[in-house]
Amino acid sequence: MNLHDDISRVYWKPELTLVSPAIALEKVDITFGNVAKGVVVPALRGVSLTVESGTFHALLGPSGCGKTTILRLIDGLIQPDAGTVRVFDTPPKPGPDIGLVFQSFRLIPWMSVRQNISFALQGLELNKVDKADRVRQYIEMVGLNRFSDAYPATLSGGMKQRVALARALAPEPAVLLMDEPFASLDAQTRELMQVELMRIWTLRHPAVVFVTHSVDEAIVLADKITLMGPSPGSVIETVSVDLERPRWTYDARAETRYVELRKYLSDQMRKLVFNDPASEFYGRDLGLSRK
Repeated sequence: MNLHDDISRVYWKPELTLVSPAIALEKVDITFGNVAKGVVVPALRGVSLTVESGTFHALLGPSGCGKTTILRLIDGLIQPDAGTVRVFDTPPKPGPDIGLVFQSFRLIPWMSVRQNISFALQGLELNKVDKADRVRQYIEMVGLNRFSDAYPATLSGGMKQRVALARALAPEPAVLLMDEPFASLDAQTRELMQVELMRIWTLRHPAVVFVTHSVDEAIVLADKITLMGPSPGSVIETVSVDLERPRWTYDARAETRYVELRKYLSDQMRKLVFNDPASEFYGRDLGLSRK
């Protein structure tokens, strides 16, 4: 059995693929702070969002629009003040069915690559042999066979992020949440990691919610892009990315649809920033009003 077949078999969860949508937020409000002291920050207002099973969904918007807050709601780490959050039609709670990849790698420095990935399997009903086999599969998946016994301090930024991705995937989550995972990488490594993520996602199609500030990254990776407005965060619109997959087999950036989406979304992002009184760029005129 080859790696593709092996991983597809491991990931197959028919009881969850029959449930759609994978994620549903309905009219969600949430405020942070201390009401008694009068220090409150409205983070989200009236947010409704649907992510279908097996799709890749990007959240795009300026800083402070609540993108990370949405990930925390989906993971069950926080609860909304109003509205509902459902993951596979049940209230979410942290656990192995939801994986989370952060912008910072958050690897355990005194553990090797193999041990960091194995750490994510604690609490699962796996015997020693099955756990070792699963760790091996994910090390192979992200191309780190030669570095399985290396420690984080000896790895490059891209390699550390591959370990973090393998660790998130090892419990075989049905939902993968990614909070600007490639933001700290250099441009070349970031592009390579985007291809790596697309390749891995193609093997089993988990429901992915990917937070980014980058229009290009959102278009390259996603099936749908939700554009969010500034604080309190709200959904402006959701657009479909109708570009052929797999996108690493051709130059997607040269496609007419890519160019159209990039121009439209870039213009919308600029307008959101320039029209936000809380932004340092508020009121600046770059000629957008004349387009």
